[in-house]
Parts: sequence; C-alpha cells; structure tokens
Amino acid sequence: MGKLPKLGLVTALALFLLDQVIKWAITGPMGLRSLGDVREVVSIFNLRFVPNYGISLGLLTADSNASRWALVAMTGAIALAVAFWMTRERNPVDQVALGCVLGGALGNILDRVRFGYVVDFADLHFGEWRPFLVFNVADAAITIGVLVLLARALLVRDRPAPVEKSNA
Repeated sequence: MGKLPKLGLVTALALFLLDQVIKWAITGPMGLRSLGDVREVVSIFNLRFVPNYGISLGLLTADSNASRWALVAMTGAIALAVAFWMTRERNPVDQVALGCVLGGALGNILDRVRFGYVVDFADLHFGEWRPFLVFNVADAAITIGVLVLLARALLVRDRPAPVEKSNA
C-alpha cells in the first residue's frame, strides 16, 4: 500500500461535508422536504426536493428495505475500492478525482442509511428542456471525478522516467 493520499482524502472530506451541509440547508432551513417542493433560484435553475431511491439514472431502485441495504453495501464496496485505488495513486490530479468520487459516494451512502433515499435538489433546466435529472453535490462530484479519470486515461500520457545509461 502506498503513502497516505492527503490531497485525495482532503478532497473527499471537503466534498462530503459540502454535500451534507447543503442537503441539510435544503431540507432544514429552506424547508424543501416533500416531493414537489420547489424554489426558483434563477430562470434556469431551481431547488427541487426529489427523494432518489435508485442510483444513476434511476436504475436499481431500492423499493424494499432489503434492496436499500443492498445498495448501501454495493456502493460501500465501490467506495472502499476507490479509497484503496487512491492509496496506490501517485498522480495528484488522479488523487483529487478519486477524492471527488469517494466524497460523493460517502455523501450519498449516508443519505441512504439515514433516510432510505438520496436527497436530490439541483434542477438545471432551459425552459421545459431538462438535460439532467435532478441531482446533488455528491452526484456532481462523482461525475466530475469520473470524467477527469476518463479524460486522463484516454487523452493524457504520462512520460516514462528516463532510462539511465550505464558506463560499462
């Protein structure tokens, strides 16, 4: 196992806390607690309470207590794998990207443990066209982290270390 990935862990912690504080503000002081509760922020962005019982794109909906805990276990296993990967990652950009994924995953896992669903609230729209499902900070962090990892894997080639010549 590599040395402690401080940059990735700080990123994960910061995003986890940001996600939870914003969800608390939305459902607490702002009072968006029921399906259909909406506050317009600007003409293209609303805060809209949506309990998400599934995962990405509404897949694997947890419609029973057993499936809820199965999702917690599955996403927990993925978070552990990401944390392990982060300990082995040397590139600081990849550590931050993995921290985004880990922090977002932990935020959504905590929601599912506490409420039985993930609190989604960010509704970006252009008139009636909604290019995204309602999402949250954790979802955005996961998406950005995965996109950075994919872009780096597909587009960026790390230079190999120079080979030293021997004087033999």
